[in-house]
Amino acid sequence: MRSTLAFLSGIKQNNNREWFEKHRKEYDQSHQEMLRFADELLSAMRSHDLIETASGKKSLFRIYRDVRFYKDKSPYKDHWGGYFRRATAQLRGGYYYQIGVKESFVVGGFFGPNAQDLLHIRHHLELEADPLRNVIESEEFKSFFGHLRGDQLKTAPRGFEKDHPDVDLLRYKQFIIRHDFTQKEVLSTDFPQIVSHAFQQMRPFLDVMTEYLITDLNG
Repeated sequence: MRSTLAFLSGIKQNNNREWFEKHRKEYDQSHQEMLRFADELLSAMRSHDLIETASGKKSLFRIYRDVRFYKDKSPYKDHWGGYFRRATAQLRGGYYYQIGVKESFVVGGFFGPNAQDLLHIRHHLELEADPLRNVIESEEFKSFFGHLRGDQLKTAPRGFEKDHPDVDLLRYKQFIIRHDFTQKEVLSTDFPQIVSHAFQQMRPFLDVMTEYLITDLNG
């Protein structure tokens, strides 16, 4: 990842088209390095999960920013990122990876559940939150991911009791977990395997959430 981190360091300090065109060779080297990484990562992940993303290339996001709706008009991202989608209705959730100069991490879970799925999750949590709570409050989860993340309401969602014992979970609009990597890990030769292992650690969380989503309220 040395070529990638060197290029990203440059684009972070010189986020303009003139600099980019003068350093297109470095961009091409970084892009190829990321494609190799994404392919190796996908191969490693397929040993422990079913992924419908066709290739590492298909997972990788473009480095060009869509600036139409943002005040920041910087034309390029200062990181590489990508997303793998789990296959079939029986395997829910998704995997995102990001490589940057200051921070590199993976995020997994449910980034934008539709209204129907979100309501279904909340009804399950209302009835039985222990399966999720047992995962996110385990020592293994806390040591690797820290805590459950995601946007939340300030109070209980409409139709749910404000004093429900699991209102802290009912307030979530997203259900996301994250693990960060050191620069030493990013630069190691087995970094794709390190990232794959991090994604594999998400499985207890994804399995519980999948069970909520594919099970009706009668069990």
